Amino acid sequence: MGVGGGYLMKQADAKRKDDHVIFGAEKKKMVDSQYSIPMGIFFSVFFSVVYYLLTSWREKIRNSTPLHVVTMTEMAAIITFLASCVYLLGFFGMSFVQATPEEEEEEEDTVKSGVELVKQVVEEVETIVSSQEDEEVIQAVVSGKTPSYSLESKLGDCKRAAFIRRVALERITGKSLDGLPLEGLDYESILGQCCEMPVGYVQIPVGIAGPLLLDGKEFSVPMATTEGCLVASTNRGFKAIHISGGATSILLKDGMTRAPVVRFATARRAADLKFFLEEPLNFETIASVFNKSSRFGRLQTVRCAIAGKNLYIRFTCSTGDAMGMNMVSKGVQNVLEYLQSDFPDMDVIGISGNYCSDKKPAAVNWIEGRGKSVVCEAIIPEEVVKKVLKTDVASLVELNMLKNLTGSAMAGALGGFNAHASNIVSAVYLATGQDPAQNVESSHCITMMEAVNDGRDLHVSVTMPSIEVGTVGGGTQLASQSACLNLLGVKGANKDSPGGNARQLAKVVAASVLAGELSLMSAIAAGQLVNSHMKYNRSNKDASAKP
Repeated sequence: MGVGGGYLMKQADAKRKDDHVIFGAEKKKMVDSQYSIPMGIFFSVFFSVVYYLLTSWREKIRNSTPLHVVTMTEMAAIITFLASCVYLLGFFGMSFVQATPEEEEEEEDTVKSGVELVKQVVEEVETIVSSQEDEEVIQAVVSGKTPSYSLESKLGDCKRAAFIRRVALERITGKSLDGLPLEGLDYESILGQCCEMPVGYVQIPVGIAGPLLLDGKEFSVPMATTEGCLVASTNRGFKAIHISGGATSILLKDGMTRAPVVRFATARRAADLKFFLEEPLNFETIASVFNKSSRFGRLQTVRCAIAGKNLYIRFTCSTGDAMGMNMVSKGVQNVLEYLQSDFPDMDVIGISGNYCSDKKPAAVNWIEGRGKSVVCEAIIPEEVVKKVLKTDVASLVELNMLKNLTGSAMAGALGGFNAHASNIVSAVYLATGQDPAQNVESSHCITMMEAVNDGRDLHVSVTMPSIEVGTVGGGTQLASQSACLNLLGVKGANKDSPGGNARQLAKVVAASVLAGELSLMSAIAAGQLVNSHMKYNRSNKDASAKP
């Protein structure tokens, strides 16, 4: 074929393509003319029908009316809905099928934008319907028809329940909760475990002190607090300990307690049970009954105290990585049921008789211990005392004797022979999901300071007999607290050594208290306490004020 023939062939191909495009365009015009209803009118009708049907079905569900019972108006709405769907398919589908290859991409974009528009409008309709439903529930809570505590079970949506409860509370009290966050918390995670009837959550800043060098390992310690200077002061203590070669910790005991109170007709019968429980030959039988309650709960000791015809039985058991209050309570319940056969005249007054003793300052915890009993120590060289702590060994030893020991004795302190152990315990507990109320007995601490090495260096220690911590259960499962436990390397249960994570956390708490005691006592000895607090713990800013 010659050059002229090739040219003619190209011209013929081009003409066929042009005819194809023109023919496709004409067919598109024909389709468009068949479905020439303005899209604005179509979507108005379509979504009006959808909204009507949704609200109608909602009322039927609320009133327990069968959905198949249809009124004439609903029948007309359904027919209109089906006709709209047919029109929608015809408008997008037919033109897409008849489109030329060159128009397919444009048609696909049109279909996609139409689908997106449908989704957007459906979401808006659902939002309107949901808002109306929320308003009805809010009014029911405000009027007292729906109890606030039942919202989670009634709605099946914990976050929505918190929102409705919050709005209802604002209307009932006339007070705003604008400063209390609602978003950002997994409300499903606290249901039946951490908090009832939530309306939001409180923000507490978390600072990091460290590194703490403890038993040859480094830890970054999270502290949740609103007290200025606390994290900075503890961090200075960590620095002094780290430069000095680190701190050493020893776990003395590990056992959670529960002490029920039972009553008999006479003191003689109460004494009989006391002798039975404290008889070594009976311990194995009692322990086998107790240990059925858990894989990790293992009975360690049973101690009794009598008050007239009332007997207080203090059970102590290991609890793995859990703090263990529920675990020990289950074991105690098993033993009480077992004892009922041999002591049918025993009247169980309460599963807890305060001889445990939980969340109260008590001599029994100070002497016998509860949870983890830990002692932590460090030797701070004279040079570090002067350069880092800005004081001297002799001043620290004298201040500790007159303040922490003599001063506390003058005040009649019970387990409070320290400067501010509670400060550090509370901050670490809040950050790691512990029970903040157990700060009461967990802060039992005696701080000792002594000059060593011919008076040049400082030996400092803290002895804490009742640190109650866990790394599973309760608040430890919340996302923020779990992250802080993960930072310490003690998140969850220790599979290799059950209880190992909780014991490590207790040691970190004690070492943090050691650092806090060392730094605060140094500030007092050097006369820096007031100046540091005026600098870091005083602010004229009102964080709640709106810009």
